[in-house]
Amino acid sequence: MGKKGKKEKKGRGAEKTAAKMEKKLSKRSRKEEEDLEALIAHFQTLDAKKTQVTETLCSPPSPRLNASLSAHPEKDELILFGGEYFNGQKTFVYNELYIYSIRKDTWTKVDIPGPPPRRCAHQAVVVPQGGGQLWIFGGEFASPDGEQFYHYKDLWVLHLATKTWEQIRDYIYYCDVYTFSLDTFLWSKLSPSGPGPAPRSGCLMAVTPQGSIAIYGGYSKQRVKKDVDKGTQHSDMFLLKPEEGGEGKWTWTRINPSGVRPTTRSGFSVAVIPNHQTLVFGGVCDEEEEESLEGMFFNDLYFYDATRNRWFAGQLKGPKLEKKRRRRGRAEESEGAADRDCGGADVPEPLEVITEVVSEDGTVVTIRQVLAPSGVVGQPPPEDENGAVEASGPSVEPCPRSNAMLAVKHGLLYVYGGMFEAGDRQVTLNDLYCLDLHKMEEWKTLVEMDPKMQEWLEETDSEEDSSSDEGAEGADEDQEEDSGEEEADPQHPEVVPGEQYADYLPRTEQYWLKLAWNHVGPEAKEKRALKVAQAMAKTFFDESIQDAAQDQR
Repeated sequence: MGKKGKKEKKGRGAEKTAAKMEKKLSKRSRKEEEDLEALIAHFQTLDAKKTQVTETLCSPPSPRLNASLSAHPEKDELILFGGEYFNGQKTFVYNELYIYSIRKDTWTKVDIPGPPPRRCAHQAVVVPQGGGQLWIFGGEFASPDGEQFYHYKDLWVLHLATKTWEQIRDYIYYCDVYTFSLDTFLWSKLSPSGPGPAPRSGCLMAVTPQGSIAIYGGYSKQRVKKDVDKGTQHSDMFLLKPEEGGEGKWTWTRINPSGVRPTTRSGFSVAVIPNHQTLVFGGVCDEEEEESLEGMFFNDLYFYDATRNRWFAGQLKGPKLEKKRRRRGRAEESEGAADRDCGGADVPEPLEVITEVVSEDGTVVTIRQVLAPSGVVGQPPPEDENGAVEASGPSVEPCPRSNAMLAVKHGLLYVYGGMFEAGDRQVTLNDLYCLDLHKMEEWKTLVEMDPKMQEWLEETDSEEDSSSDEGAEGADEDQEEDSGEEEADPQHPEVVPGEQYADYLPRTEQYWLKLAWNHVGPEAKEKRALKVAQAMAKTFFDESIQDAAQDQR
């Protein structure tokens, strides 16, 4: 009886401990959410100081991902909003609004009073009502250390004609299907019949010419054992179809399109092109193991034709070099069409190309690219009356990436930004490319970016930094004592270039140290030169912070 009582008491003790731990974690979670809400409120206070609309010509936006890029419904403009950037140590979240003029090839930063709070990974759509409207829903805010996250469930509209933001209403968010009326500003929940897609994120969602909603791919996780999650990259496809004669009734149908499907991936970008086809660009395929996660990034194009229920791999022809007679071109085209219709038993496999690039800091960036198989062509462009010889391939193209922003205007596809990974390093892009979807010849670069030049800050341990600083100070003291006993060697000057000292300092101080070093005289001794340069660096740094704060006010 005694042993049994001890076991029962021990069991009750474990339950109490688990309950206390759960209560403690719940309290900590609420505290973290309150901290994020306070930080968001602080940023909104800063935004509240904006009292009038200002438009400023500027250079291209800084690197970011998970922003939204939308085509203006009436003007030759692209609208960029929000996004995030991670430099290895700190996460930055934006609510900036930029306008890109397609005809002028210029960027304009537009500051409008009362904007939505800073966010990324939101949903955006433009409609022509009222002179054009940009609708923003939901999104995410991250703490600077990237450890805490706040998810929005609000809805905003930017009236493009008057350049005013308006928050419509707040509501409870579920993983269901909803429709929103642009006439009544009301939401309606749908209850489709039939088996639908499993819960997922990052999937394709596009409207077909028949009025259905296509859902493809995406990503989800499930718990396989304690503290171990397994990711699933979906490649299934569904149609959400309105029932005939049943107003407001919808049905899920799983479909299996023919043609050349995209390889398994998530984080791809989607746009609807003028002929009502759906375009898919880029993405990443994560190869997950228990201890590692490696991603293969893409920069290929695929088209889904809902009318034919068929996928096409987009393949560029390259620039035209010389013209042929039309008759011969027609014959070759007919033969190629016949081959495509027959399909053939031996379908060529996609070609994988691996490229290694070494950055200035020695990091090896491995870029894997999967090219569409030769002979498999995407949706063909309009026929050329004169025919043409195809070049061997395009010389310029966006590098493989995920989470890029897409927009289509006048039959031109615009690709902005995105990201790719190289080991533990994340490269966030801010380049801009353009492709004529009618000609499908070659990419054009509108804004260039060299990923090797992007700064990446490694995570540091504050304790290690402090100990290393103490060690450096101790070395300085020893060196000062020894300097009085030994004479200077003329072949080894006492003043060491600032770049050598910069290697021992945090990266955030290196720029200011190098700047201050120019003001230190060569006659100064080594230790004094370093201290003077550090002091002046701090002065320059403090002044820059004050200037930035003044600009904010």
